[in-house]
Amino acid sequence: MSAHIYKKIEIVGSSQTSIEEAVNNAVAKASESIRNMRWVEIVETRCHIEEQKVAYFQVTVKIGFTLDEN
Repeated sequence: MSAHIYKKIEIVGSSQTSIEEAVNNAVAKASESIRNMRWVEIVETRCHIEEQKVAYFQVTVKIGFTLDEN
């Protein structure tokens, strides 16, 4: 039985629709180049404002994934 070793990256997802979609966009983009993703941690949530209105949501996330075994 091997120990699970993880690595974390931090990225920012965005969406004009919702916070949830911003997180999903970040995970989807990360999945294009990262294998073995196991969890996502929401670190920060903010909104970008244009013309006195929320234009889009920005969510900073940390994504954890396991490293390949040699």
